[in-house]
Amino acid sequence: MSQASRPSYITLPPSSRHATVLDFLAEKFPHISSEVWKERMDNGKVFWRESEGIITTTTPFQQNKTLGYYREVRQEPQIPFDEIIIEHNDHFLIAHKPPFLPVMPGGAFVNECLQERLIRRTGINELQAIHRLDRDTAGLVMFSTNPETRSDYHQLFSQQTIHKEYQAIANAPVSVSITGKQWHIKNYLTRGKPKFRFTNSNDPSQGQSAESLIECIEQNHQQAVFKLSPVTGRTHQLRLHMMEIGYPILNDRFYPELQAKQEDSYQQPLQLLAKTLNFIDPISQNKLTFTSPRSLKLAK
Repeated sequence: MSQASRPSYITLPPSSRHATVLDFLAEKFPHISSEVWKERMDNGKVFWRESEGIITTTTPFQQNKTLGYYREVRQEPQIPFDEIIIEHNDHFLIAHKPPFLPVMPGGAFVNECLQERLIRRTGINELQAIHRLDRDTAGLVMFSTNPETRSDYHQLFSQQTIHKEYQAIANAPVSVSITGKQWHIKNYLTRGKPKFRFTNSNDPSQGQSAESLIECIEQNHQQAVFKLSPVTGRTHQLRLHMMEIGYPILNDRFYPELQAKQEDSYQQPLQLLAKTLNFIDPISQNKLTFTSPRSLKLAK
């Protein structure tokens, strides 16, 4: 059994249908049985954030109160790739994330994620991710190291004043020369089925607006390298926009067709890399550019 080194927190919503905290947790997390929650409560692993009080199986539901709990998984995957710290200063840290490693805890991962790895390496318990990459995507991720300036760096992303550049590789038939070709994709993304997948749409009532600039920068006899500059930052946006132009990203397990669930194939990572971050530092006002030491290469 692997237990998270730090607790997760959740605030109880306004509700009249839950008699106990246990009732709420069983409904909120249907993949975790009531018996598991009872065991955690018996072991003191569910508690109120505002006090030292332990929650039991009969503790009444109390709306707007925040509880903490320790996430557990029976067997946590260990990702056999290392992260690389690119920059570390008093306000932020930028690291290269390898493929297959999540940025934050989730699903089968409780401690094996980029944020927890960096906390262990730096000893900064307040370190917090400012944005995220998909688990399958490699590349640069920014973290706040200082709670007092954290909101300044959040605004780089919320106000879209940070420029991100990605690389991607896709199969491209040699019969069609696309080197130098550019695409400007602007559409809407809506949830599909299953709900973790999205679909492209031209209907503004069906989803969130998404915009990307794409350029083919190199091509050989069977593949091509693309430079991608997202204007917005929607989930799976670049993967969907590459599919929209007819060049789905190599080794994509979600698009264009959802692949059967299977163990990670470390020899075939998704060919998508968050290559560059470019921004004006909100504290120093200096223009900064950070580049991943990794690059995607065409097959020979």
